Amino acid sequence: MATNSKSGSGLRLNSLSLNEKEYKQISKKHGPKPNIFMNCLRAFVVGGLICVLGQAIQEFFKAVFKMTNQEASSPTVAVLIIISVILTCFGVYDKIAQWAGAGSAVPVTGFANSMCSSAIESRSEGIVLGVGANMFKLAGSVIVFGVVAAFIIGVIYAIFGIQGGH
Repeated sequence: MATNSKSGSGLRLNSLSLNEKEYKQISKKHGPKPNIFMNCLRAFVVGGLICVLGQAIQEFFKAVFKMTNQEASSPTVAVLIIISVILTCFGVYDKIAQWAGAGSAVPVTGFANSMCSSAIESRSEGIVLGVGANMFKLAGSVIVFGVVAAFIIGVIYAIFGIQGGH
């Protein structure tokens, strides 16, 4: 523990020595206690609202442009991405994400937010070396995982002769 000692002109503090285990115990004791139920509820509500918005957009495309479910899916995703990017540019999506947690990070809107945030943060470094290079730092791993997973699933489908439902 630190001790105070009066020596002449001021206070002198001895060094405080903690190992990692003691530090974790103290920080856990004094840190905020997460409310897991509320965090899950917020994530569920916000993620659900994003999905409801996506469904409403898809129904709009089906009703107005006479599209099928499959035809309306691509423009629906594009509109959700555009909404996410616009909200990120105005700083609104980050506030939603702080409150909702994983509920805003899991859908495609969270992916668009991560790419847009990286691009905004690095725009001062230039278009190629700043925006172009940094935009895929976080999202790059998601893209690689998606491509590899799609390849593996495609190989499994080909080996077992599974026909897609398209």
